[in-house]
Amino acid sequence: MKKVYCAKDPLMIGHLRNVLDTFGIQCVIKNLDLSTAAGELPLIDCWPELWVVDDEKSAKAKAILKKTLAPLASVKKPWLCGACGEKIEGQFSECWKCGRDRSGKSADRLSRSVTGSVRNR
Repeated sequence: MKKVYCAKDPLMIGHLRNVLDTFGIQCVIKNLDLSTAAGELPLIDCWPELWVVDDEKSAKAKAILKKTLAPLASVKKPWLCGACGEKIEGQFSECWKCGRDRSGKSADRLSRSVTGSVRNR
């Protein structure tokens, strides 16, 4: 067995174990309940650890975890709205000012939903 990841958050360790499981990589979580010993032991030694059962799959597991934990390319940099020139933070897909998306398409869905809800009387 080889350790492939260690984190303070046990939920993250569980999530990453599930990710590796979808790729057919069997894992074991160690130190899940060791947080009660924090103070008697160094904190980092009490963090949950993710171990791969098959040593030959550890390199593949590390590569999968690296890709899983990497930020999305679209989130890394801000972008400029092509319609109004507003600078938008990278995690947003539509301009807050004019409603157009990254590709410059109009937000027709908003106008359709408003006009579609008005009934002729």
